[in-house]
Amino acid sequence: MNYLSHIYLSGGSEEIKLGNFIGDFVKGQQFMKYPPNVAKGIILHRHIDSFTDSHNIVNECIVKLRPGFGKYSGIVIDIFFDHFLAVNWHHYSVEKLPSFTKRFHAVLLSNFFQLPSQVKMFLPFLIQNKRLQSYASFQGIEKTLRIMVQRTSLPSETEFAMKILEDEYQFFNKAFNQFFPEIISFVETKGDYKIERPFFARE
Repeated sequence: MNYLSHIYLSGGSEEIKLGNFIGDFVKGQQFMKYPPNVAKGIILHRHIDSFTDSHNIVNECIVKLRPGFGKYSGIVIDIFFDHFLAVNWHHYSVEKLPSFTKRFHAVLLSNFFQLPSQVKMFLPFLIQNKRLQSYASFQGIEKTLRIMVQRTSLPSETEFAMKILEDEYQFFNKAFNQFFPEIISFVETKGDYKIERPFFARE
């Protein structure tokens, strides 16, 4: 799961959202230096990643990207799934996406000094470019991938990724909407909280 999904899957707690968001940047036992609910969010982040990485639906999606991304295919699927969460947002949240992301920006800013140094560095760009909202568009996904190519080990195959997304759009959308209710149930059990969803989407 990528940023938007991790935040959404944190439920209503601002501290759990914060921990879940920074989870990739807190290694080993370092979570113990954070307040309890932030630490809970960091651990939840790890559980979410483990659940996702071992899921058959996710692995079926990964296969589509292996020719271009090899072992990094899962990273691209995480970004694709943020796109499908954004475009299907009304099915999963009672709050509008712009309002949701704006409130989370405020959480990050009010907890700035708790953030790992890497997060502090990219936070202004995330907020200024409305990156969390941008996942709803192809342009936003493409820009995110190009940034990751520059800053990480992700292969320079953005055009391939975008073509696969376009060609297999309905496949990925269906896969996401099959998978996501399962991970919602997983985190509600693991975290002992409920994620508020529109009435028509409740099981």
